[in-house]
Amino acid sequence: MELRKRVKLRKLQHTLGLSQDAAAAGRCSSNIWGAGRSNASQRGTGEGYLLGGSGACSGLEILPWWPWRQCVSMAAGLLLAGLLALAQAWCVNAIHENLLWFSQLTEVEREISFRTECLSDLIHDNLTESKRTINLLQRMNIYQEVFLSVLYRLLPIQSYLEPVYFYIYTVFSLQAVYVIALYLTAWLLSGSWLAGTLTGVWYILNRVDTTRVEFTISLRENWSMPFLALQVTAITCYLRPQLTDLQQKVMVWLMYVTTFCFCLTWQFNQFILLVQALIIYSLDCLDFLTTTQVTTLYLVQVSSLLSVWLLQFCNSMILGSLVLSFIVAALFIRHCQPGLKTGSPLVRLGRLLLHSAMVLLLTVTINYLAKAFGLLPFDTLERLAGTLLLYPYILTLLLLSGTLAVAALHNLRVKGGAAEERKGAVEGRAGALRPDVAYNLLHTLFYGLLAFSTMRMKYIWTGHMCAVAAYGVCGKELWTLLLSTLRCNSKVLVRDLTYCSLSALNTRFLSLILQLRLVRYAVPLLVIACLYYKFWPKLMEELSELREFYDPDTVELMTWI
Repeated sequence: MELRKRVKLRKLQHTLGLSQDAAAAGRCSSNIWGAGRSNASQRGTGEGYLLGGSGACSGLEILPWWPWRQCVSMAAGLLLAGLLALAQAWCVNAIHENLLWFSQLTEVEREISFRTECLSDLIHDNLTESKRTINLLQRMNIYQEVFLSVLYRLLPIQSYLEPVYFYIYTVFSLQAVYVIALYLTAWLLSGSWLAGTLTGVWYILNRVDTTRVEFTISLRENWSMPFLALQVTAITCYLRPQLTDLQQKVMVWLMYVTTFCFCLTWQFNQFILLVQALIIYSLDCLDFLTTTQVTTLYLVQVSSLLSVWLLQFCNSMILGSLVLSFIVAALFIRHCQPGLKTGSPLVRLGRLLLHSAMVLLLTVTINYLAKAFGLLPFDTLERLAGTLLLYPYILTLLLLSGTLAVAALHNLRVKGGAAEERKGAVEGRAGALRPDVAYNLLHTLFYGLLAFSTMRMKYIWTGHMCAVAAYGVCGKELWTLLLSTLRCNSKVLVRDLTYCSLSALNTRFLSLILQLRLVRYAVPLLVIACLYYKFWPKLMEELSELREFYDPDTVELMTWI
């Protein structure tokens, strides 16, 4: 009888993902800490889920997800994503109209309202481009305007939609795409569309620090940021375990298309991709990515930049960019050091430091260093804290950073061998950090440092910050850790329940799972309710505030011209 009880206990541990031996327990991809490869026989089809973290076998989920429940949950999540995207587009459109009374402006006034700071310099400076014929497609990132002009001519909308409205509606629609991309990223990380909902709400409420589209429509970043967010979503999905070959190929093409569109629409693309290349390099050094993944991500960046180089009539700034120099240096040094990740931990650490020094030295030799701009004002953090965004973000950052450090130290102790074999061993370990989570952690850390050093780059950081904070609130990791401190640790449960009856075992384990699920669902709903109570009246007041565009001197000058 005692033997039967212990066998039943092991089965429950295996089902709940509580076993410390991940290889024996066959941990599933929904367990972020384990993130191992489950057997095809356990998964049935052998394919991973692109959205959601709970499939047929999912870590701490004891209640099965039937196909109809998955469809309903997926439909509800996608519907909420669309509603939040429409809400953001409508909100920025209404505020833009109320700030300028845009519908009542003349054609000249509408054009002036886009951007007029450079007009004075243009009038008094005739030396910068004097006596030269400028190829705008080569010197400026204006392909989006060219594409829109062609599209406007082709579509049968000229009779009832003015060109300027077609332009601003397109920009506002990209804001909707931005919200959807952040929503999907949070959903992929946490496995719950509640995280995506919280991400969208935070993005809308922190609009002052997440976008400048309301008062500067024609900024290049308003075109490029949505594509960068889509690229991060594609990378997050690409780095998830258990993807089929077809799914990986689709993600690679999505990464290329989104990276290409991002590079084509913003002049600062090379600096943003340089930070991303540093993230990939760091994950490679810490053994979170396989050789194939690292090479693929590098080649996506290189191919996108070269495609833009061709479209911009062989712009020399792209070929001489720091990111291309860094990628070439990283791949070259990596090829010259095939035994970089073998040997004892101290030997591997020394080789990594030498490898990094050689990459940086070769990069500086190929190219030059760039300067930074203004610092991030601290009132930004006060506003982010006022919307309850900063606190869960910091807590999530600390938790994941500690896990990343532990996983990196463990990776350095793993002996040499094929990269895929070592990665599989790490994924099977209970303390491992999933590659897509590790990428998003370094993404928010690196771009956070960039935001603090360069104020205008904060708009890259704050949007992704919403997704990371929502992942911390809705993911299993934070709540599993907190429940563990309240005597809900799996080892304690196994020890206490060893001599319980089978019915008591089922009751106690089911109680733990329902408690975790209740907390994961109740807390984000409570946060959303608090945000609604606190900010809904302010948002309505802001939307009802009416102003008017007034710049008679510039209007007179442009009319004369």
